[in-house]
Amino acid sequence: MSSDRIFDELRRDPDPLRRGRRATELLTLHTQLATELARIRRDAVECARRELDMKDVDIAPEVGVTKSRLSQVMKTAPAVERLFFGHGPVSIGVPFRYQTTDRERPLIAAEDVETADRLADLLRSLSFVVTRQQIEPDQTELPHGDTMVVCGPKSAPVGAFLLEADPALRMVQAGSRWCIEEIASGARHGSPADEPVPESGDIAYIARQIRDGRVLVHVAGIHTTGSLGAAHFLTNQLATLFSATGDISCSMVVRCVVDDRHVTASELLAGPFVW
Repeated sequence: MSSDRIFDELRRDPDPLRRGRRATELLTLHTQLATELARIRRDAVECARRELDMKDVDIAPEVGVTKSRLSQVMKTAPAVERLFFGHGPVSIGVPFRYQTTDRERPLIAAEDVETADRLADLLRSLSFVVTRQQIEPDQTELPHGDTMVVCGPKSAPVGAFLLEADPALRMVQAGSRWCIEEIASGARHGSPADEPVPESGDIAYIARQIRDGRVLVHVAGIHTTGSLGAAHFLTNQLATLFSATGDISCSMVVRCVVDDRHVTASELLAGPFVW
């Protein structure tokens, strides 16, 4: 649909609330597209510097700006690694977990809430518009648009569905323990918290899948602390990670160290495996 037709239909909509809501949606989309275009331009300039050995004074007229304007936009444009999460807006989904208190009710684990908060902070620092949603225990459908799903296969079917697409890693249950298994080698990675002599820490699965032109980033800790560790890792290592993987599907295992329920360090344990 052409932009003229979109605006014409919007202006003619007789319902003021629907018209206002649609205008808000289009403004959000426009903002995210403008941010993504700025990222693409920054990446193009950096490629010209690196691959063509060009100077800014020569690049500027080629991309349609002055040299001073080029210096400004390079300082303010979002980082190239922003593309790891797609174009935006990005929705963060965390699961309900049924537990019994005074009665059985759906609850969201405190660690999942904190993970979502940390991921939202990261996404906003990359100029994304962020929304939240809850994943139902029986949910099988994937959310729409670019999305982060913080959900293991035990919490909801959608977590298992996302894992099935991974040719490199899978989560398996060995007795009462869950592990992350490397499919090619059979190597298994378990949580240090589940060892006979437990250690303070956890591991998590992280995957980036491209589906139907959108990006789905899937995080699944062996325990909820592992998901927090994944958020810590992405916050501190995203640039390095993206330089190694680029704009393709990939997955990895990360390990974190925890002190008094706070993640103090995180590192790559296996991968990244590109698909």
